[in-house]
Amino acid sequence: MARMVQVGPKPMVDRTATASGRLLLGAESLKALRENAIPKGDALATAKVAAIQAVKATPAILPLCHPLPVTGVEVDLKILDDAIECVVQVSTTYRTGVEMEALTGVTAGLLCLWDMVKPMEKDGEGQYPGTRIEAVRVVTKCKAEAD
Repeated sequence: MARMVQVGPKPMVDRTATASGRLLLGAESLKALRENAIPKGDALATAKVAAIQAVKATPAILPLCHPLPVTGVEVDLKILDDAIECVVQVSTTYRTGVEMEALTGVTAGLLCLWDMVKPMEKDGEGQYPGTRIEAVRVVTKCKAEAD
């Protein structure tokens, strides 16, 4: 039987977690992103908002994740030679960590970008042969006693 872990007795602690991941894209999509020429609009700004929304919605997406007071979210998107890298840092003062929120933010941000560039990524059969999300991971997680 699944259960949510009891965190009530744990102390309130300042916590941060940073996660990252990459969306591999074709040259046409990367060029359009660099030039802010995506037909659906500003893809990078929209992906940042999607990442922040996903961080806040993590307990609704992952059934055993505790709802916690998110006190800050930073999203960084970098256009690389063959991909876009998304880095999300989440902070809270609470009894449990925020790494799941950071991971959820990264994946949602990358999914949003994929959705916005998908017409440029499809091949002649409507498939995505080179597009993929990869290397999603927790980069760091930190905690320090709260004041």
